[in-house]
Amino acid sequence: MKSFGTAIIISLSALLPVVVHTQSTSPRTVDNKAFKRGEQLNYRIHYGILDAGTASISVLNENKVIGGRNSYHVLGTGNSSGAFNFFFKVRDRYESYIDEKSMCALIFSRRVDEGGFKFTQDQVYDQEYHKVNSNGKEYNIPNYVQDMLSSFYFARNFDYSNEQPGKIDSVTTFVDNEVWTLRIKFVKRDTLDSDIGKIRCLVFEPMVQKGRIFKHDDDLQVWISDDINHVPIRAQANILVGSIKLDLESYSGLIASLAIVK
Repeated sequence: MKSFGTAIIISLSALLPVVVHTQSTSPRTVDNKAFKRGEQLNYRIHYGILDAGTASISVLNENKVIGGRNSYHVLGTGNSSGAFNFFFKVRDRYESYIDEKSMCALIFSRRVDEGGFKFTQDQVYDQEYHKVNSNGKEYNIPNYVQDMLSSFYFARNFDYSNEQPGKIDSVTTFVDNEVWTLRIKFVKRDTLDSDIGKIRCLVFEPMVQKGRIFKHDDDLQVWISDDINHVPIRAQANILVGSIKLDLESYSGLIASLAIVK
C-alpha cells in the first residue's frame, strides 16, 4: 500500500466498520439488503487544497458464475484530473468478484498507473481450501477472508443501530499479499453537510497501519449514511505526503433512500 491510488481505495474500503462474528465450518450466508446490481457511487478527491481527481465504485449489472457460485462484479477506479495530472497522473482500476451467498472474495485484480509507476496484481481465492493465488504465488488465508473491495460490500449488511462510542470491531483482509486485521472504532453519530445535502451519518475511525501511508494509526476518519444503504459519504485521511479527502458527489441505483435531513 505505497501508492496514492491505493490510499484512495483503502479509504473507500475502510469507510465501513465490519463486525467479525465467530466463523463456523458450515457455509456462511449473508442476506444482502444494502445494495443491488447497478449501484454507482461517484466521489471527488482533494489532495490538500488541490482538486486532485475522481473516484468511483460500482456494482456492474451482470452475474458471472465462478466455480458454480453467483457473484457480484465490483469495479473501482481512481483518476487524477486538472493540474494534478501535470505532476502526478493517476489511472487506477480495481475489480472484485464477490460470492453472492457468503459475500467473500473470489477474484481480485488491481491495475496501478501512477506518475510512470505501473503495477499489476491478480488474485484468485479458493475459499473452500483457504488458499489464494496472487500473481502465481500461493498463500494460506483464513476462512471467509476479504479483499480490498469485498470487505466494503460485506460490511454494508451489518446492523449498526446499537453501536456505542468507543466500540472497536475488526475484519480480516488480504492486502498486498499479507493477512491484515483492520480494527475500527465507532466515534459518534453526526449530521453531515455534504455535496448531496445534509445526511444523518455514523462516524468511524479505522485504525490504519502507520508508517506505510499513514503517520499515525488514527489518521483516517469516515462517515457513512445512517440508513439501510450504509453508503460512504466522506473520508478524510492524513498521509505521509499530505492529506486526502473524498466526498460523495453523485449516486444512482441505491436499494433505498439516503438518510437526508430535510
